[in-house]
Amino acid sequence: MSEFTEALAKSKTRYIFFGGKGGVGKTVIASAAALYTASCGEKTLLSSTNPVHSLSSCFGQKFMGKGETRVEGTDNLYALEIETSATVERYRENTRGKILDFLKYADIPVDPTPFVDAATTNPAFEESAMFDNVMDVMLQNKYDCYVFDTAPVAHTYRLLGMSRMYDMWLSKMIKSREEAVSLKKSLSFKKEKKEVDDPMVQGLIESRRRTEEIRKLLTNPELTSFYFVTLPLALPISVVERFIYWVREFQIPVGGVIVNQVMPPTDSKSSFIVNKQEEQKHYLELIDRKFKDLVVAKIPMFEGEIRGVQMLKMVLDRDAALDFC
Repeated sequence: MSEFTEALAKSKTRYIFFGGKGGVGKTVIASAAALYTASCGEKTLLSSTNPVHSLSSCFGQKFMGKGETRVEGTDNLYALEIETSATVERYRENTRGKILDFLKYADIPVDPTPFVDAATTNPAFEESAMFDNVMDVMLQNKYDCYVFDTAPVAHTYRLLGMSRMYDMWLSKMIKSREEAVSLKKSLSFKKEKKEVDDPMVQGLIESRRRTEEIRKLLTNPELTSFYFVTLPLALPISVVERFIYWVREFQIPVGGVIVNQVMPPTDSKSSFIVNKQEEQKHYLELIDRKFKDLVVAKIPMFEGEIRGVQMLKMVLDRDAALDFC
């Protein structure tokens, strides 16, 4: 068993996230992790929240637009590339419907277009839509294990932040709506024949219930782990250092750091290779100092691009992994 599979076996978490700077190999690592959990008999869903998906390329199989699709050559592994544009559009229509219901129920005879535009064109709207989709995937409870290949750091940070901001917004909306309904009743000269639940409040309460359930899942160390993928280079290391702080700020459990594309030992006399190995040695020492016990695996650099199930199995293989940790 390699360091990588040992770390996954020890973790035994149900929701596994992989994040880091763009271009560090998150998709390959996430795909290999999902392949491992599936090989252990766990029905696994590998999902990409990255607007620029790479799962189809990684497995050599089209997933975009097909929903949850079984990965060819595996028994328990399914993949899902979340369509950002379709997700945002559905979320926009859903938000529009809620605003129209609110105005109708509140008896406010105004053009709803400005309200809809204001609600659906704010900078965080895409993150809200993607977060809502991630909630749906997690709460469907159809799989034994969920592995998420997340977007680059800035996008993921906003996505994770939505769980907190969304809950704060919902709490204020519910309170404001309840106060408005109460005021309307006290000023009304009509006597209501029958008390009717406010659909707007009921919808907001249900949304808050879902976000609270997700928050509990994301912050439970027995269920969730967030792994950081880096390269032995200065910029990816500094990005992971900041990202660890951000994730811990949201109280999401840190599973560890995975160092990707480590050059294997060689007797080559090439000045380029020798210099590159010396450079990596320096950064590997820096990684060990900065992250200490958080480093759970170092994945070697392979001769070619990692594509397909057989190549991904090499990432998990004992003989392919470097015994540095």
